[in-house]
Amino acid sequence: MRRRDFIVVLGGAAASSLLWPHDAPGQQTSKVHRIGYLGLGPATSAARVDAFLAGLRDLGYVEGRNLVVEFRWADNPDQLRKLAGELILSNVELIFATSSTEVAAARQATTTIPIVFATHADPVGTGHVASLARPGGNITGLSVVQTDLTAKAIEILKEAIPPATRFGILSSPTVPSHRPTVEAARAAGEKLGLALHTAIAESTDDFEAAFASLEMAGVHALFVAASSLTVRSNPTLLADLALKYRMPTMFGSRDNVVAGGFMSYAPDQVGLSRQAATYVDKILKGTKPADLPVEQASKYELVINLKTSKTLGITVSPALLARADELIE
Repeated sequence: MRRRDFIVVLGGAAASSLLWPHDAPGQQTSKVHRIGYLGLGPATSAARVDAFLAGLRDLGYVEGRNLVVEFRWADNPDQLRKLAGELILSNVELIFATSSTEVAAARQATTTIPIVFATHADPVGTGHVASLARPGGNITGLSVVQTDLTAKAIEILKEAIPPATRFGILSSPTVPSHRPTVEAARAAGEKLGLALHTAIAESTDDFEAAFASLEMAGVHALFVAASSLTVRSNPTLLADLALKYRMPTMFGSRDNVVAGGFMSYAPDQVGLSRQAATYVDKILKGTKPADLPVEQASKYELVINLKTSKTLGITVSPALLARADELIE
């Protein structure tokens, strides 16, 4: 999807930025920077794009004035590398690729143009950076520390459903952080005495078959890590399937819970998108990505959908309700 098509979806910050006044007569015109935005599935991306652009505006970068953003949206992971190539041919100075899936495609397309991420699950485990303190190469940004997040999310899900002993994990081999996430889930499950079953989904077409296989395995509850496939492709589909198969599900993104999912434990991904603008600013001003340490999300939020818990017949303990950052009625 081209930017001119996607701008219709955006409201608020993204659209209003086009109305920002031009430089006053006689004032020296700023350099116009051209950056790329590589995304997978724009279904829930409007808020994150708005936040990213708002963060850039706070730092003095305004579309239509001194900034051009080339948007490229893929319908599936296979399209991402081609679209990353298009951005390079558009002579962008930098590519914003929010998560590990987009970063992998951008990394295959270039080893020289800077790449900034906002919600990468495991940049070290995937080999996208050498270390958090010293990324090396042309990639840096913000990480959600998926391995720690996975362990805590499964622990909370177990607390919400104490009798559950068989947990499912929905994962995708198309997501670069797939392996470390599954390993973290298995380690957490072993610690809690859980039997774990993994279901694979390479696209949204595989979601229903994955749920059916977990049902056949007698799974009591499910963990779905956040990824471009599970969040931005179709969060409502996953929420609907969890209800259809009556499978209480812990998601890695609030978006899935707003869509009807049971609960989520996750950082503020919209806030991280806004914060990523600081990396863009530093790089456009000359700092090398290799010299910008990867920052880790510092706050994680527990969100519970009370309507869904009632539909599933789950009584969430008062203690867990009190710990929740948000309760969706």
